[in-house]
Amino acid sequence: MDAELVVRSQRVVRPAGVGPASIHIRGGKIVALRGYEEVRPGLQLWDAKESVVLPGLVDTHVHINEPGRTEWEGFASATQAAAAGGITTIVEMPLNSIPVTTTKAALEAKLKAAQGQCWVDAGFWAGVVPENKRELRELFDAGVFGFKCFLVPSGIPEFGHVTEADLRAVLPELASLGAVLLVHAELPGPIEAASAQKHEGSPSRYARWLASRPRAAENRAIELLLRLSREFGARIHIVHLSSSEALRALGEAKAENLPVTVETCPHYLCLAAEEIPDGATEFKCAPPIRERENREKLWTGLVEGTIDFVVSDHSPCPAEMKCGSSGDFLQAWGGVSSLQLGLPAVWTAARKRGRTLGELAEWMCRRPARLAGLDSRKGAIAEGYDADLVVWNPEATFRVDPAKLHHRHKLTPYAGQTLFGVVEATFLRGQKIYDGVGFPTGPSGVILKRAAC
Repeated sequence: MDAELVVRSQRVVRPAGVGPASIHIRGGKIVALRGYEEVRPGLQLWDAKESVVLPGLVDTHVHINEPGRTEWEGFASATQAAAAGGITTIVEMPLNSIPVTTTKAALEAKLKAAQGQCWVDAGFWAGVVPENKRELRELFDAGVFGFKCFLVPSGIPEFGHVTEADLRAVLPELASLGAVLLVHAELPGPIEAASAQKHEGSPSRYARWLASRPRAAENRAIELLLRLSREFGARIHIVHLSSSEALRALGEAKAENLPVTVETCPHYLCLAAEEIPDGATEFKCAPPIRERENREKLWTGLVEGTIDFVVSDHSPCPAEMKCGSSGDFLQAWGGVSSLQLGLPAVWTAARKRGRTLGELAEWMCRRPARLAGLDSRKGAIAEGYDADLVVWNPEATFRVDPAKLHHRHKLTPYAGQTLFGVVEATFLRGQKIYDGVGFPTGPSGVILKRAAC
């Protein structure tokens, strides 16, 4: 089939390796992969030359908050930030919108809100809360990619956390559907015990926040989830792993072939507790950013495959909710805004450790697509796949200027850092949606549903 557009580079990242290639595109799909020089005269050509062409990134952990809390973030601002960061597919979390996505009616409200606002393709997770077991099958049939729950309070009253008894009630249903359950894996007990202890110093000290969310909360939650996965044969996905102490149990579960997957986030791989200034509440998230030695063990877990991939957990809020004037970590909203910066942040840390472009594509493109069941069309540069591409210079550096971020709110822990990796262009199904400066077209993202993929 004749192409309409060719994108070529001396460094195209494909599943088989990195090298010269021309990507031939028609109807939004990759129809052929050929040699760098194999371009018929007269075709529209984007020549990336020495810049790298990666698959468009897939981010399966994004909080957009619309409708209901659109002042925190919205579909237009979030998906523009995604496009500027080389992300072409997101899967949005069921909170912190109002209503939360725990019923079919709420999902329909979410779909209506997203219509015509997305610069990248978007799908949705639904939520598991104590009272919605009877809603799960209908939500799954309506096209959500799976379900998310919290084992501790979520931070908003509309999305209640579940107990072991609640999990035992819903896991047989989820297993029968073949649906994955994404879990915020912290248990209340260790957190309550830590809170009951006397802590020295001001709540503006980062060490105070870190002590309040001990690794034991994650470790014990993950032990529970592995036991339940084994018992019910249910697919479990651990979101935003921060405790390296859980890696051994997770590795043993994978060796046992339990249906368990794990993600971590850029902030756990790129930042360290020892480097966080007191009062710098833009660094607050839950679970917390831990110490350097913990970070290096997370890198080992990622490289060895115990951790499957890296996604943003973009969780923004208005600046005043971060309590910047008081610097109070205990009162500030917990969430890191980084949707636009994940690719350069992770690459900057990865290149220091001798990791490769191929690994980066696995961690941020191919494996997240697999979690959502999108890996037959997203996350790789291969024939038959959507022509979702990011043209990117991994050797170029830039200084993070919050004013240039497209998130609704510009507060980010990466402000002022120098990062490697400049996005020069982003293509969604063969259409250039970001040109390195702005957005040359209107929103062309589509809503993705599980049954249609």
